[in-house]
Amino acid sequence: MKTIALKEQLNRYFMFAVLIFSFLFATANSNAQTTAPQIKNVVLVHGAFADGSGWKGLYQVLTKKGYNVTIVQNPLSSLEDDVRVTNLALDKQDGPTILVGHSWGGTVITEAGNHPKVAALVYVAALQPDNGETSVQWLMTAPPAPENGVLSPDDKGVVYYDKAKFHAGFAGDISKEDADFMYASQGAFYAKGFGTPVTKAAWRNKPSYGIVATEDKSISPEIERAMYKRSNTKITEIKGSHVVFISQPEAVAKVIIAASKK
Repeated sequence: MKTIALKEQLNRYFMFAVLIFSFLFATANSNAQTTAPQIKNVVLVHGAFADGSGWKGLYQVLTKKGYNVTIVQNPLSSLEDDVRVTNLALDKQDGPTILVGHSWGGTVITEAGNHPKVAALVYVAALQPDNGETSVQWLMTAPPAPENGVLSPDDKGVVYYDKAKFHAGFAGDISKEDADFMYASQGAFYAKGFGTPVTKAAWRNKPSYGIVATEDKSISPEIERAMYKRSNTKITEIKGSHVVFISQPEAVAKVIIAASKK
């Protein structure tokens, strides 16, 4: 009798252990599904007076979290050309993608975001025109900051940023050494891009997230707020310069991650 009772007790302990293990496994699996990105592809589009190297810090944050990150190198020769190379990057994605644009790159993703693989848009201190609107229209809706160093087009129609103002006006919260590298590596931006109207604004049909850089001296935070509010974009304010994605990569990554889980 004692042997039978002992066996029954052991069976009960065994069944209890199985139930506990099953519960813990289900909980862990549920947590894994909650934390894992639903959308794993991210395409990053840089703006004027910059190139793709500025995304390195954000790239490192996102890839460590399991994202597949592609960085577009815009030719900056026209809106059409920048949209074309962005679409080439989107073509190579293996599924739904978060499309991220900084500054002028916001205008690019507004057009390129119509690509069928784009699931959501993230604007990082970026322009966000509507159908028929140009970038320069929005840039003229608020007076430029004294630190702003955007120069007039040269004889070839190319716009550069004043070297003497680049650190304070474009990248005030990163080191001067890093700002000097950014200045040296900036692309030749053709002014006609600023004057080209958007034909189909993707934010009208796709979820959009916008980051306002509260210390921005290149695009007024007032302009950023006005654009994002008009488009019903989900707004996150981050204390940082125009290159907030360099100075605050973790904070910018949080917005992209949130977009990937919706």
